[in-house]
Amino acid sequence: MNGKHKFFLLLGIFQLILIFIVFFSVNGIITFVSAQTPADSFDYYNTTTAAALAIGASISVGAALVGSGMALKTVGTAAIASLSEREETFFKAFLVVALCEALAIYGLIIAILLWTKIPDIP
Repeated sequence: MNGKHKFFLLLGIFQLILIFIVFFSVNGIITFVSAQTPADSFDYYNTTTAAALAIGASISVGAALVGSGMALKTVGTAAIASLSEREETFFKAFLVVALCEALAIYGLIIAILLWTKIPDIP
């Protein structure tokens, strides 16, 4: 197993750990415990909405980071290559690299928006 495969394996393990942490957060545990209440008292907390929101938040962060990393790898090497040939391309290279990094921030913003929608204890 070469270094690239080890990196992607560790990245996948990190993604699973992140899903586990978000899924079993305090609100996720409350959702599982509240499922033991009688069927007559159906409310927002007994649904799987909280679990779906937690999983969606972790997937949005993970997918955005993987996509940003792949884009940054490609664009960063091209930017360095163009800077070594012509130094006046610095602003264009910097702009493209900054846009790749903004992709990760967009995923984090979506995750925060999803996280705030997870129901709290009434």
